[in-house]
Amino acid sequence: MFSFFKAKPMLDSYQLLGLDLHSHLLPGIDDGAKTVEESLALIRRLQGMGFNRFITTPHVMADLYPNTPEIILEKLEVVRAAAREEGLEVQIDAAAEYLMDEAFGEKMAAVELLTLPGNRVLVEMAFVSAPPNLDQYIFQLQTKGYKVLLAHPERYLFFRDNFKRYESLKDRGVEFQMNLLSLVGYYGKPIQDNALRLLKAGMIDYLATDLHHERHAENLERLLQEKKISRLLAEYVQRMKNQLLA
Repeated sequence: MFSFFKAKPMLDSYQLLGLDLHSHLLPGIDDGAKTVEESLALIRRLQGMGFNRFITTPHVMADLYPNTPEIILEKLEVVRAAAREEGLEVQIDAAAEYLMDEAFGEKMAAVELLTLPGNRVLVEMAFVSAPPNLDQYIFQLQTKGYKVLLAHPERYLFFRDNFKRYESLKDRGVEFQMNLLSLVGYYGKPIQDNALRLLKAGMIDYLATDLHHERHAENLERLLQEKKISRLLAEYVQRMKNQLLA
């Protein structure tokens, strides 16, 4: 009679997420899309997977990508205009992905950061080690009224063997955004295992693509075909609905 409760649901698209809050769709300002045409092609591809809103987040890095709010917002308008011209119905906004490098403290003091809804600042760390002043950066951001959203925590393998560091960050009010690509093993098995551990521990607040190029799009489509991962995602996706970002 109640056998339907035994069948685990599967995620056959990303429609329930709706919002992709981490991607690199603005052309020519970081390691994401190179041209406006590529930007539009990637947006179409993501729409085909079920996403209906985008907050794209170019890198801000002192050495490689010294992007400013002015540069980012100017490129956003270029993409919006091109989308309108092509008749592409899309809601696209922009924030930024800030590397907590040696220049981040000065940047935080000097300019108003580009944020996600709820005054969230998307931050990342280098993949070799945490910044020595990580705790100070978090405190300063929170003192300024920002909420801290840590991009792809599963990729920081230097925390993997000291899981309490993740727990400490969560206790301090830091939110976690996981890359969907991590779950399909795109970055390697250690990161995939770490992603699954964080997800099963209920520590992930938001899922996003972190899409840069077509190869990422192909793997996002492949993820939907992975039954085990698709079922796991379906169990968590209602709690993580990105439409509820607030």
